[in-house]
Amino acid sequence: MKISRLLLSVALLALSIAYVSRGAAQTSYLTWQPNVAYKIGDQVTYQDSTHPNHRFKCQQAHTSLVGWEPPNTPALWIDEGAYGSSPTNTPTTLASNTPTTTPKPTSTNTPKPANTNVPTATNTSVPPTLTPTTSGVLPAWAPNVSYKIGDQVTYQDSTHPNHLYKCQQAHTSLVGWEPPNAPAVWIDEGLYKGGSATSTPTSGPSATLTKTSTPAPTSSGGSLPEHLVTGYWQDFTNGATALHLRDVPTTYTIVAVAFANADPRNTGGVTFSIDSGLSSALGGYSAANFTSDLSTLHSQGRKVIISVGGQNGTISVSDPTSASNFANSVYSLMQQYGFDGVDIDLENGINVTYMSSALQQLSAKAGSGLIVTLAPQTIDMQSTGSGYLALALNIKSILTIVNTQYYNSGSMNGCDGKVYAEGNVDFLTALACIQLQGGLRPDQVGLGLPANSSGAGSGAVAPSVVNAALDCLETGNNCGSFHPSQHWTGIRGAMDWSINWDASAGYNFANTVQGHFNAQP
Repeated sequence: MKISRLLLSVALLALSIAYVSRGAAQTSYLTWQPNVAYKIGDQVTYQDSTHPNHRFKCQQAHTSLVGWEPPNTPALWIDEGAYGSSPTNTPTTLASNTPTTTPKPTSTNTPKPANTNVPTATNTSVPPTLTPTTSGVLPAWAPNVSYKIGDQVTYQDSTHPNHLYKCQQAHTSLVGWEPPNAPAVWIDEGLYKGGSATSTPTSGPSATLTKTSTPAPTSSGGSLPEHLVTGYWQDFTNGATALHLRDVPTTYTIVAVAFANADPRNTGGVTFSIDSGLSSALGGYSAANFTSDLSTLHSQGRKVIISVGGQNGTISVSDPTSASNFANSVYSLMQQYGFDGVDIDLENGINVTYMSSALQQLSAKAGSGLIVTLAPQTIDMQSTGSGYLALALNIKSILTIVNTQYYNSGSMNGCDGKVYAEGNVDFLTALACIQLQGGLRPDQVGLGLPANSSGAGSGAVAPSVVNAALDCLETGNNCGSFHPSQHWTGIRGAMDWSINWDASAGYNFANTVQGHFNAQP
């Protein structure tokens, strides 16, 4: 499945600092700058090497910082598309054109809810004054609360495990601005261990730790387990065992249906239908049969997502229209069949800007139950400037897991700068630590391998090697010659290509890896 390799090298350019005179005709917008107080409705332009010249509109009052450029902070800025010389909207006046010193939270800079009629936590027009908790347990995030820099909260819902978050920008919280969805204002500090948190709780809303009211998933919903075993179900025949979807064993937590097809009528759009060859091999397998089988997996607490791409996938998302087509078409498939989300497995290049936009749009439609997985080739995860790792970091707040394909790769650089050949524990651990050091959380990292040697041209390992790599990354045990400089508790899981090839070998991959997870305390 995974043969072609494409190196996407992204070099950052300096930001433009040219401003248009306030007295000039309003035919251009001011360029975004750090250390400027922006208010709701302010409009700016921004561009760098990976983002074309776009117009952005402020949707949350804040003081800008380096690293908070509009494309990186969708919680603060709405992307209004490519900017021309004659914008239709008149730009508003910026709160300040003069860069300030290090921004300090004050009552005048505290962002206010966009809807002033939304009641605060105490049903007054002023956010409540926060007092530290005394129980040693951090408060849960809540909407309509005034947070200041340094405040710590916990947050969890059906797709986000219980994590500790630290406020990095004073603001008033709003529904839809939950910490995982607002990386511009909250820093994810990892899994929260209850009263044993290493950081002393700071002021925060006095609320109990409960699931927040977030949009319901489009299908069966429900939380994902701590560890995931993902496998691809083939909607075609190629010598592997042909399977009804209902026959996928319960050792697979997430089933990725391979693959959606490009919609020839709408650039960026995708379609899906049961392959006629597979239907024939199964004695007649219809869309209705498939949908019924998908419901069976839901009843078992498992998730089914649609995978986009594969070795021969030709879906192109490279402008605002195709990004919208992609989001709309995937959401339509979710509604039609009951898919829980999408897997991005495009192997012929991605546009980071517009695929990020497409997935954010899909998230807005589907709600917090959406599952988003990526399956990049190793060449696409060599640095934070590589296409897929840049994409993963862009959508970190909605990303479920990245299952990098550690096969069909040849030799690659590890996080220590040394070259490693595929097919062993060192290759898996030395390359996986690139994304861990690059900014992904451990629970967003998975190891992708062939189910056996039939599943790929090279790089297959025994499932026990996968387990050893997981142990090495988490605890430092069972490593090869490479020992990571740190350990990451909570590595999320493993993926194989494919369930059908695993079936041909008695499901050795899924049974071994899931058994390893089940044996952990």
